[in-house]
Amino acid sequence: MVLSSHLAFDLGATSGRAILGRLEKDHLTLTEVHRFPNAMLRERGRYVWDTNRLFSEINFGIAAARTSQDPISSIGVDTWGVDFGLLDAKGTLLSMPVAYRDPYTDGIMDEIFRIIPRETLYARTGIQFMQLNSL
Repeated sequence: MVLSSHLAFDLGATSGRAILGRLEKDHLTLTEVHRFPNAMLRERGRYVWDTNRLFSEINFGIAAARTSQDPISSIGVDTWGVDFGLLDAKGTLLSMPVAYRDPYTDGIMDEIFRIIPRETLYARTGIQFMQLNSL
């Protein structure tokens, strides 16, 4: 007897997948219900994520998971977590998020440290100094 079902999405730099976890009395069963390629696009000279396609793939994964008889109790999404999209006042995405692999941040750490000392920046953010990390 299934106690609960949970759907997890793993969005990687080259592929994504949807995994349905079913919690039973004494164990957890994991089933891949959808897998898809993920790739950056070139837009206005930048590498960006195709969020429209990613949302479509997530919806497809939800539909695939719903073919089981058990209701889905929760949905989670895991990504690198360093990219972001900007929204307008109505919540509309202004442009596709620039991918962390785009070279737009080449040399930016030296520029930042001229404005904010390393120690101060780390104390405020707690984020390690890597070119791909967003502040």
